[in-house]
Amino acid sequence: MQSSYYQEYYAIEREHWWFLVRNQILMNHLRQNLPFKRPLQILNIGVATGRTSELLTEFGKVKSVEYDQECYEFTKTNVPIDIIQGSILELPFESEKYDLVCAFDVIEHVEDHTLAVSEMKRVCKPEGLVSVTVPAFMFLWNQHDDVNHHVRRYDMSMLKKIFEGDGKIIFNTYFNFWLFFPIAFFRLLSKILPLHQRKIEEAGSDFTVMNGPIFQKIFKAIFKTEDWLIQRKIRLFVGVSALLTWQKTKKV
Repeated sequence: MQSSYYQEYYAIEREHWWFLVRNQILMNHLRQNLPFKRPLQILNIGVATGRTSELLTEFGKVKSVEYDQECYEFTKTNVPIDIIQGSILELPFESEKYDLVCAFDVIEHVEDHTLAVSEMKRVCKPEGLVSVTVPAFMFLWNQHDDVNHHVRRYDMSMLKKIFEGDGKIIFNTYFNFWLFFPIAFFRLLSKILPLHQRKIEEAGSDFTVMNGPIFQKIFKAIFKTEDWLIQRKIRLFVGVSALLTWQKTKKV
């Protein structure tokens, strides 16, 4: 891909309403649940252009991993973070090294997500946390998933199942709850109306379609209300995305 693509994605990660609110939800969630005193040793996997790694430095020293070679090279050149090129399926780190291991919208890109989760658990310290987000519900699959090379979308039972063992799930919820209903309606409609589907395909990713100053203001305000709910441990029963945080068992 051309560097202009990563320049565009760099801006989207820092300006688009979805990323802004998702990151706010994640940071507030972690502030509430991190079990250790700071500074922490943090591993952030699948960092793209590095915005989540920048935010995670609030909690300690962050090591970033990006699989895509061109994205890695762009981020290493343009973003002042500690980053290496590597795979979530074979993390080049010793076991029990990190207090917090994150993979935000990553495991939906790999075929063997069970191995990906196993690797995250392996490098996590006892009592440490593994936190992930994923896109939710296969019936919501559309051009956005194709453009972003997703392998699957998740329901909560599937996500919880791959985290079973060696610890406990301390919190899980869907999010992007309020917008789930209109998004589900239009995505299902697009499967029925071929002309509407072609227009979506021409537009590409949701980040391109659902952008602009009006979308930015309205959707950001709607989405932000969920941060208040999640901070109060309220689990939302549907959403366009899902969040799960797991804690590794303490050694006896």
